[in-house]
Amino acid sequence: MGQHPRVLAAMKDAIDRYGGGSGGSRNIAGTNPVHHVLEAELADLHGKEQGLLFGSGYSANDGALTVLAGGTENCAVFSDEKNHASIIDGLRHSGAEKHIFRHNDVTHLRELIAAVDPARPKLIVIESVYSMSGDLAPLAEIADIAHEHNAVTFLDEVHAVGMYGPQGAGIAASLGIADRFTVIMGTLAKGFGTSGGYIAGPAPIVDTIRNTSRPFIFTTSLPPATAAGALAAVRHLRASDTERHRLAHNATLLHTLLTQRGIPFLSDQSHIVSVFVADEEKCKRASALLLREHGIYVQPINAPSVRAGEEILRVAPSAAHTTEAVHDFAAALDDVWRAVGLSRTDAMTRWR
Repeated sequence: MGQHPRVLAAMKDAIDRYGGGSGGSRNIAGTNPVHHVLEAELADLHGKEQGLLFGSGYSANDGALTVLAGGTENCAVFSDEKNHASIIDGLRHSGAEKHIFRHNDVTHLRELIAAVDPARPKLIVIESVYSMSGDLAPLAEIADIAHEHNAVTFLDEVHAVGMYGPQGAGIAASLGIADRFTVIMGTLAKGFGTSGGYIAGPAPIVDTIRNTSRPFIFTTSLPPATAAGALAAVRHLRASDTERHRLAHNATLLHTLLTQRGIPFLSDQSHIVSVFVADEEKCKRASALLLREHGIYVQPINAPSVRAGEEILRVAPSAAHTTEAVHDFAAALDDVWRAVGLSRTDAMTRWR
């Protein structure tokens, strides 16, 4: 959406009307009417009472979780081991007691939560689409566990909003269970094509975060032009399925082409296609060859973003890619795979 004419027109109009910046923090002269409209739009998208904007997805997770976990006395937090660094930092800053469960392992989550005093406040924190592997969380099962143990839930939908679910509301909405998650967090920088992050949830929780979250209070607010562009993107994707259908087509096509060539990747559940290399130097070399020989940029992901020995080329087809471009990329990767001397497989690879 970053190049969509409606988004660009909204941003240009906002620049002419409001100028280049916001003028301050949200509590000191930096709140613009478009901020309130966008927050209301995002809350409505997720079926929540209120929304709250942050300068980035990172600060949204850090700021919200610091307050949500740290501001609840004696809170026990349960967090997936593959959660994003922003979640890890927010929970660390909260000072709350943390219990880390194995990735997407609901049995392990059940064991951990059952061992905690039933009377204690509990918070479960997960992502819907995991950024480095592209696999999906078992949201319905986790929602069941939260209900059984009276736990608050915090769902990061960064890699899903705009791209999945009715009106682009995310994976939980696609399953019809968005109402079972207390707080939904998202970004404006991926599917919506601008920048910024947000949360949506019950009014008392959002108000508390608004009034006590340092990453919200002590920073300059989003430029009105950015917020206006994001608002245009959200509204467009709520009304149009065209981009989502195109994205799904391109992702499925890429999964098929890589499978046919025996090029291993971690998951076929989303548009994030993590091509498994498992060697730092070969990963860097493959990325360099794709750019130098084929004019295609793909980021090599090495430690510390992933563990040593789990290096990947992280690929994400978009709705803007043509069918021809997807075929061309698969052929280029096949050529590079051969040149670097990487192994092939007839089955999907999983992280150890």
